[in-house]
Amino acid sequence: MKDSLVYLDRVSKIYATSKGEFHAVREVTIDVQPGEFYSLLGSSGSGKTTTLRLIGGFEIPEYGQVYINGEDVTALPPYRRNVHTVFQNYALFPHLTVAQNIAYPLSIAKIPQAEIGPRVAETLRMFRIEGLGDRRPAQLSGGQQQRVALARALINRPKVLLLDEPLSALDAKIREEVRQELRELQRQTNLTFIYVTHDQEEALALSDRVAVMHNGQVEQVGTPRQIYDRPASLFVAQFIGKANFLTGKVIELSDSLQVEVAGTVIKAVAPSYKPTLGETVTLMIRPEQLQLSANVGNAANHGENANQIPGKITHVTYIGQLLQIQLETPIGAFTVTQLSGTEPSGEVVLNWQAQDCIMISPTKAQTVL
Repeated sequence: MKDSLVYLDRVSKIYATSKGEFHAVREVTIDVQPGEFYSLLGSSGSGKTTTLRLIGGFEIPEYGQVYINGEDVTALPPYRRNVHTVFQNYALFPHLTVAQNIAYPLSIAKIPQAEIGPRVAETLRMFRIEGLGDRRPAQLSGGQQQRVALARALINRPKVLLLDEPLSALDAKIREEVRQELRELQRQTNLTFIYVTHDQEEALALSDRVAVMHNGQVEQVGTPRQIYDRPASLFVAQFIGKANFLTGKVIELSDSLQVEVAGTVIKAVAPSYKPTLGETVTLMIRPEQLQLSANVGNAANHGENANQIPGKITHVTYIGQLLQIQLETPIGAFTVTQLSGTEPSGEVVLNWQAQDCIMISPTKAQTVL
């Protein structure tokens, strides 16, 4: 907490329902550093938006504290927290022009009128909407409305910008364009962004760190690479990206970690926890970590920690630069992703390294900082 700009200390939000209490957020602790792009990622009902509202002051927790810049703001209203929220529907004032919308926070802060005009003009240029100042929101495209909402949020440079699914209403092409602009803007201003999304690709592309949420709790916190390469729970492994999963029993722990899967010995690693001999575990291999060859290789070709099993290709799907290959093996079905080229067929050998075969913790993940 010492160096945190935003710190949530075991916050819980509980709603009363006809069926009893509903824990929208349950003992969530997160730590956001100054200048960080931090994303809350999860499906609908995971608690991510409620967590954002607890930071913004739109909800008060039943338990726990919210700190911003070292100050306990748990009971403070939104306007006293030095944060600004960009909502999913942009929340622009329809009767005001673009320039008036952007100037609104400055007017509320009683900034002298002589300063407001130049600051609005500068902000319009920053967001490349300088020709739209006299228009009303209804005259703008979705991407333009998004830029206006961001411009209004940032004109008075809050310590923290909260963004609640801000790109979800845009079509795919505009969403990707605004996403790139958003990341560049955050880098230029070095402001702290806390971003809520259900889109895993968006979270991985934008974030310095990601908190994956599920059932009101944080499953794992880490960099995009940590979350993708080393998921600390089965939920995270299934939620982030595509993966192949195997179930087997641990048969060797001494020199190397080995798991018996349907009579075949598989070499693996366990970065998140220590298994016990005889324990039933789940293994994960990403499709792009798998390689196909025509013949069984030896240790010199693939290394001593390579796994090899025979397989038969059942289907190949062309998806632009990639081929998605389905195959059957003695230990189950696999999906392999590789660059487009000559489409493989028939009998093949499936190869992958032990370091790419990740044993998943059977319990809820601990936060990875």
